[in-house]
Amino acid sequence: MRSAWKNNLIALASVAGIVAVWKVLSLITGSSIILPSPELTGRVLAEFLRSPDFWMAVGATAVRGLLGFAVAVILGISIGIAAGLSGVLYRLFQPILTVVRSVPVMSVILLALIWFSGDAVPVFVSLLITFPVITGNVIDGIRSSDTELIEMARVYGVKRGRLVWELLLPSILPFVVAGSSTAMGLTWKVVVAAEVLSQPKLAIGSGLFESKTQLETAGVFAWTLAAVGLSFLFEGLIRVVEKRVVAWRREQAP
Repeated sequence: MRSAWKNNLIALASVAGIVAVWKVLSLITGSSIILPSPELTGRVLAEFLRSPDFWMAVGATAVRGLLGFAVAVILGISIGIAAGLSGVLYRLFQPILTVVRSVPVMSVILLALIWFSGDAVPVFVSLLITFPVITGNVIDGIRSSDTELIEMARVYGVKRGRLVWELLLPSILPFVVAGSSTAMGLTWKVVVAAEVLSQPKLAIGSGLFESKTQLETAGVFAWTLAAVGLSFLFEGLIRVVEKRVVAWRREQAP
Protein backbone atom coordinates (compact mmCIF):
# COMPACT_ATOMS: atom_id res chain seq x y z
CA MET A 1 0.00 0.00 0.00
CA ARG A 2 2.81 2.41 0.92
CA SER A 3 4.57 1.61 -2.35
CA ALA A 4 1.38 2.38 -4.32
CA TRP A 5 1.02 5.75 -2.54
CA LYS A 6 4.65 6.52 -3.30
CA ASN A 7 4.21 5.67 -6.99
CA ASN A 8 1.07 7.83 -7.18
CA LEU A 9 2.87 10.77 -5.57
CA ILE A 10 5.75 10.43 -8.03
CA ALA A 11 3.29 10.37 -10.93
CA LEU A 12 1.49 13.47 -9.60
CA ALA A 13 4.80 15.26 -9.13
CA SER A 14 5.72 14.44 -12.73
CA VAL A 15 2.41 15.83 -14.04
CA ALA A 16 2.79 18.95 -11.87
CA GLY A 17 6.29 19.46 -13.25
CA ILE A 18 5.05 19.22 -16.84
CA VAL A 19 2.24 21.74 -16.15
CA ALA A 20 4.71 24.10 -14.43
CA VAL A 21 7.10 24.02 -17.41
CA TRP A 22 4.13 24.50 -19.75
CA LYS A 23 3.02 27.56 -17.76
CA VAL A 24 6.50 29.11 -17.78
CA LEU A 25 6.89 28.58 -21.54
CA SER A 26 3.44 30.10 -22.19
CA LEU A 27 4.47 33.19 -20.19
CA ILE A 28 7.73 33.45 -22.13
CA THR A 29 6.02 33.23 -25.53
CA GLY A 30 3.23 35.58 -24.45
CA SER A 31 0.94 34.41 -27.24
CA SER A 32 -2.03 32.06 -26.88
CA ILE A 33 -1.78 31.23 -30.58
CA ILE A 34 1.78 29.93 -30.21
CA LEU A 35 1.38 28.31 -26.79
CA PRO A 36 -1.80 28.74 -24.73
CA SER A 37 -1.54 28.62 -20.95
CA PRO A 38 -2.69 25.55 -18.97
CA GLU A 39 -5.61 27.61 -17.55
CA LEU A 40 -6.84 28.64 -21.00
CA THR A 41 -6.58 25.07 -22.25
CA GLY A 42 -8.44 23.88 -19.16
CA ARG A 43 -11.27 26.34 -19.79
CA VAL A 44 -11.58 25.28 -23.42
CA LEU A 45 -11.56 21.61 -22.41
CA ALA A 46 -14.25 22.32 -19.79
CA GLU A 47 -16.39 23.92 -22.53
CA PHE A 48 -15.86 20.86 -24.72
CA LEU A 49 -16.89 18.55 -21.88
CA ARG A 50 -20.25 20.32 -21.64
CA SER A 51 -20.93 19.79 -25.35
CA PRO A 52 -22.78 16.64 -26.53
CA ASP A 53 -20.97 16.91 -29.88
CA PHE A 54 -17.63 16.53 -28.10
CA TRP A 55 -18.68 13.28 -26.45
CA MET A 56 -20.13 11.96 -29.70
CA ALA A 57 -16.83 12.76 -31.44
CA VAL A 58 -14.82 10.97 -28.73
CA GLY A 59 -17.21 8.02 -28.86
CA ALA A 60 -16.98 7.81 -32.65
CA THR A 61 -13.18 7.82 -32.50
CA ALA A 62 -13.28 5.13 -29.81
CA VAL A 63 -15.55 2.93 -31.94
CA ARG A 64 -13.30 3.27 -35.00
CA GLY A 65 -10.17 2.52 -33.01
CA LEU A 66 -11.67 -0.47 -31.20
CA LEU A 67 -13.12 -1.90 -34.41
CA GLY A 68 -9.76 -1.83 -36.17
CA PHE A 69 -8.02 -3.16 -33.05
CA ALA A 70 -10.53 -6.02 -32.61
CA VAL A 71 -10.16 -7.18 -36.22
CA ALA A 72 -6.36 -6.95 -35.87
CA VAL A 73 -6.48 -9.12 -32.72
CA ILE A 74 -8.68 -11.76 -34.37
CA LEU A 75 -6.58 -11.92 -37.54
CA GLY A 76 -3.32 -11.61 -35.63
CA ILE A 77 -4.06 -14.54 -33.32
CA SER A 78 -5.41 -16.74 -36.14
CA ILE A 79 -2.58 -16.09 -38.60
CA GLY A 80 0.02 -16.01 -35.82
CA ILE A 81 -0.94 -19.47 -34.59
CA ALA A 82 -1.02 -20.85 -38.14
CA ALA A 83 2.37 -19.32 -39.01
CA GLY A 84 3.86 -20.39 -35.69
CA LEU A 85 2.87 -24.02 -36.24
CA SER A 86 3.79 -24.20 -39.93
CA GLY A 87 7.27 -23.49 -41.24
CA VAL A 88 5.87 -22.87 -44.74
CA LEU A 89 3.34 -20.31 -43.51
CA TYR A 90 5.97 -18.70 -41.29
CA ARG A 91 8.27 -18.14 -44.27
CA LEU A 92 5.29 -16.93 -46.30
CA PHE A 93 4.03 -14.34 -43.78
CA GLN A 94 7.35 -13.11 -42.36
CA PRO A 95 8.24 -10.91 -45.39
CA ILE A 96 4.65 -9.59 -45.50
CA LEU A 97 4.76 -8.58 -41.82
CA THR A 98 8.17 -6.96 -42.34
CA VAL A 99 6.88 -4.93 -45.30
CA VAL A 100 3.72 -3.82 -43.45
CA ARG A 101 5.81 -2.75 -40.42
CA SER A 102 8.12 -0.73 -42.68
CA VAL A 103 5.44 1.17 -44.61
CA PRO A 104 5.14 4.77 -43.31
CA VAL A 105 1.86 5.48 -41.53
CA MET A 106 1.23 8.49 -43.77
CA SER A 107 1.51 6.29 -46.88
CA VAL A 108 -1.09 3.92 -45.42
CA ILE A 109 -3.42 6.84 -44.65
CA LEU A 110 -3.07 8.35 -48.13
CA LEU A 111 -3.74 4.99 -49.80
CA ALA A 112 -6.74 4.43 -47.52
CA LEU A 113 -8.10 7.84 -48.56
CA ILE A 114 -8.03 6.65 -52.18
CA TRP A 115 -9.61 3.28 -51.44
CA PHE A 116 -12.22 3.99 -48.75
CA SER A 117 -14.76 6.52 -47.50
CA GLY A 118 -13.91 8.88 -44.63
CA ASP A 119 -15.31 6.77 -41.78
CA ALA A 120 -13.58 3.58 -42.95
CA VAL A 121 -10.12 5.14 -43.34
CA PRO A 122 -9.20 5.22 -39.59
CA VAL A 123 -10.48 1.64 -39.13
CA PHE A 124 -8.36 0.33 -42.00
CA VAL A 125 -5.28 2.23 -40.88
CA SER A 126 -5.65 0.99 -37.30
CA LEU A 127 -6.05 -2.58 -38.53
CA LEU A 128 -3.06 -2.51 -40.86
CA ILE A 129 -0.67 -0.84 -38.41
CA THR A 130 -1.53 -2.99 -35.37
CA PHE A 131 -1.96 -6.32 -37.15
CA PRO A 132 1.78 -7.11 -37.58
CA VAL A 133 2.48 -6.22 -33.94
CA ILE A 134 -0.03 -8.75 -32.61
CA THR A 135 0.79 -11.39 -35.24
CA GLY A 136 4.52 -11.13 -34.55
CA ASN A 137 3.98 -11.53 -30.82
CA VAL A 138 1.78 -14.59 -31.31
CA ILE A 139 4.37 -16.19 -33.61
CA ASP A 140 7.08 -15.51 -31.02
CA GLY A 141 4.87 -17.07 -28.36
CA ILE A 142 4.27 -20.21 -30.43
CA ARG A 143 7.95 -20.59 -31.33
CA SER A 144 8.99 -20.18 -27.69
CA SER A 145 6.52 -22.87 -26.54
CA ASP A 146 7.60 -26.37 -25.58
CA THR A 147 8.10 -27.87 -29.06
CA GLU A 148 8.65 -31.37 -27.66
CA LEU A 149 5.26 -31.23 -25.96
CA ILE A 150 3.63 -30.08 -29.18
CA GLU A 151 5.28 -32.89 -31.14
CA MET A 152 4.20 -35.42 -28.52
CA ALA A 153 0.61 -34.21 -28.81
CA ARG A 154 0.80 -34.61 -32.58
CA VAL A 155 2.27 -38.12 -32.30
CA TYR A 156 -0.58 -39.17 -30.02
CA GLY A 157 -3.12 -37.81 -32.48
CA VAL A 158 -4.38 -34.86 -30.44
CA LYS A 159 -6.75 -32.90 -32.62
CA ARG A 160 -5.52 -29.49 -33.80
CA GLY A 161 -8.40 -27.64 -32.14
CA ARG A 162 -7.66 -29.21 -28.76
CA LEU A 163 -3.92 -28.65 -29.25
CA VAL A 164 -4.50 -24.94 -29.87
CA TRP A 165 -7.12 -24.43 -27.15
CA GLU A 166 -5.58 -26.44 -24.29
CA LEU A 167 -1.85 -26.27 -24.99
CA LEU A 168 -0.95 -23.28 -27.14
CA LEU A 169 -3.38 -20.58 -25.99
CA PRO A 170 -2.34 -20.71 -22.31
CA SER A 171 1.34 -20.45 -23.33
CA ILE A 172 0.90 -17.59 -25.81
CA LEU A 173 -1.60 -15.60 -23.73
CA PRO A 174 1.10 -13.37 -22.16
CA PHE A 175 2.48 -12.68 -25.65
CA VAL A 176 -1.02 -11.81 -26.92
CA VAL A 177 -1.60 -9.42 -24.02
CA ALA A 178 1.83 -7.78 -24.45
CA GLY A 179 1.25 -7.36 -28.20
CA SER A 180 -2.25 -6.01 -27.56
CA SER A 181 -0.87 -3.45 -25.11
CA THR A 182 1.63 -2.16 -27.69
CA ALA A 183 -1.01 -2.23 -30.43
CA MET A 184 -3.52 -0.34 -28.28
CA GLY A 185 -1.00 2.44 -27.75
CA LEU A 186 -0.45 2.69 -31.51
CA THR A 187 -4.17 2.55 -32.30
CA TRP A 188 -5.14 5.99 -31.01
CA LYS A 189 -2.15 7.69 -32.61
CA VAL A 190 -2.87 6.34 -36.08
CA VAL A 191 -6.66 6.63 -35.80
CA VAL A 192 -6.51 10.33 -34.87
CA ALA A 193 -3.92 10.99 -37.60
CA ALA A 194 -6.18 9.25 -40.14
CA GLU A 195 -9.17 11.28 -38.94
CA VAL A 196 -7.28 14.55 -39.39
CA LEU A 197 -6.89 13.76 -43.10
CA SER A 198 -10.11 11.84 -43.79
CA GLN A 199 -12.32 14.32 -41.87
CA PRO A 200 -15.24 12.17 -40.64
CA LYS A 201 -18.20 14.19 -39.39
CA LEU A 202 -17.63 13.24 -35.74
CA ALA A 203 -14.02 12.59 -34.71
CA ILE A 204 -11.25 13.81 -32.45
CA GLY A 205 -9.08 14.25 -35.54
CA SER A 206 -11.71 16.41 -37.21
CA GLY A 207 -11.90 18.57 -34.07
CA LEU A 208 -8.12 18.94 -34.10
CA PHE A 209 -8.12 20.02 -37.73
CA GLU A 210 -10.95 22.51 -37.23
CA SER A 211 -9.21 24.09 -34.22
CA LYS A 212 -5.96 24.33 -36.17
CA THR A 213 -7.73 25.93 -39.16
CA GLN A 214 -9.27 28.58 -36.87
CA LEU A 215 -5.91 29.13 -35.11
CA GLU A 216 -7.45 28.01 -31.80
CA THR A 217 -4.32 26.45 -30.36
CA ALA A 218 -5.99 25.93 -26.98
CA GLY A 219 -8.59 23.84 -28.83
CA VAL A 220 -5.82 21.78 -30.41
CA PHE A 221 -4.41 21.13 -26.93
CA ALA A 222 -7.85 20.29 -25.56
CA TRP A 223 -8.59 17.76 -28.32
CA THR A 224 -5.12 16.31 -27.82
CA LEU A 225 -5.83 15.83 -24.13
CA ALA A 226 -9.06 14.04 -25.08
CA ALA A 227 -7.06 11.65 -27.30
CA VAL A 228 -4.51 11.10 -24.52
CA GLY A 229 -7.32 10.39 -22.06
CA LEU A 230 -8.82 7.84 -24.44
CA SER A 231 -5.45 6.15 -24.80
CA PHE A 232 -4.90 6.05 -21.03
CA LEU A 233 -8.35 4.57 -20.46
CA PHE A 234 -8.00 1.63 -22.82
CA GLU A 235 -4.34 0.98 -22.06
CA GLY A 236 -5.35 0.88 -18.39
CA LEU A 237 -7.94 -1.78 -19.23
CA ILE A 238 -5.26 -3.79 -21.05
CA ARG A 239 -3.03 -3.52 -17.97
CA VAL A 240 -5.83 -4.90 -15.79
CA VAL A 241 -6.22 -7.85 -18.17
CA GLU A 242 -2.44 -8.33 -18.16
CA LYS A 243 -2.35 -8.52 -14.34
CA ARG A 244 -5.17 -11.06 -14.33
CA VAL A 245 -3.38 -13.16 -16.94
CA VAL A 246 -0.19 -13.13 -14.85
CA ALA A 247 -2.17 -14.10 -11.74
CA TRP A 248 -3.95 -16.89 -13.64
CA ARG A 249 -0.64 -18.23 -14.96
CA ARG A 250 0.77 -18.35 -11.45
CA GLU A 251 -2.27 -20.28 -10.25
CA GLN A 252 -1.89 -22.76 -13.09
CA ALA A 253 1.81 -23.24 -12.46
CA PRO A 254 2.65 -26.53 -10.68
